[in-house]
Amino acid sequence: MVEDLSRRHNLVSDLFTLPQSAAEWQRYRLSDEQVRFFHEQGYLSGIRILSDEQVDRLRIELQDLFDPKCPGNELFHEYHSNESPDPSRVLFHALGAWRIKPGFHDMLWNPAFTMPASQLLGGTVRFWHDQLFCKPAQHGGVVAWHQDYSYWTRTEPMAHLTCWIGLDDATRDNGCLHYVPGSHRWQLLPVTGLAGDMNAIQTVLTPEQREQFKPVAIELKKGEAAFHHPLMVHGSYENSTDRPRRATVLNAFRDGIISNTNTPLLKGVPIIGKGQRVEGQFFPLLLDPTKM
Repeated sequence: MVEDLSRRHNLVSDLFTLPQSAAEWQRYRLSDEQVRFFHEQGYLSGIRILSDEQVDRLRIELQDLFDPKCPGNELFHEYHSNESPDPSRVLFHALGAWRIKPGFHDMLWNPAFTMPASQLLGGTVRFWHDQLFCKPAQHGGVVAWHQDYSYWTRTEPMAHLTCWIGLDDATRDNGCLHYVPGSHRWQLLPVTGLAGDMNAIQTVLTPEQREQFKPVAIELKKGEAAFHHPLMVHGSYENSTDRPRRATVLNAFRDGIISNTNTPLLKGVPIIGKGQRVEGQFFPLLLDPTKM
């Protein structure tokens, strides 16, 4: 029986260490210019989150998770060996790896993530959920254009943040992330699907938004991350190269978010009633900047 690591809100491995002084925390801070860029453009990329050694250990854990029979698989909130409607274009997508593997668990408290997250959110960081997005070599599928908050309206107000972390070098050729700069200022768009049709979003854009729809490729080295706003329109194309494109995503929100539903926020999580604060076992506090 695999231990459900969601019960442990502290480091359980030696993969990361926490700063022991305010001075040590400072090395993880973003510059004022980086924070300003995020708020102006809706994203910030090229932030080193993991060392090569940390990436290697997470890759080993990830390899186990590809097997649906891996011990602990029942702890995933979602598990899709292929979320793509096209069996010849595979998109592995799963939520909940932090509950199963110690490295993915401890990533939540990685100061190289929590400090920038606190700066960009403007306060105390609480965990929302994690994701794995993996595209195999030669036949990796797409992630269609979307806004994250379109899937998160069951929590409010909108004070969320996404951190996309490469476990491989991510390039145009193998399906790196693409952003539409400035789209974080658009209204909330209808859901048009997460996998499959890259053109579906065009049906819900205004003529002005179509004119502004000028994606930029976010190429990253393994271990680097990109942060983005919950309304940022983003997606990624297929992987037709001879190497995989693996990534993990950490989603967080500023402490104080409340539930907007009387149904479970995630599969397997006890109901947090509408109007109640989102907190507890599955939504741990990651960093309170006032207590550093």
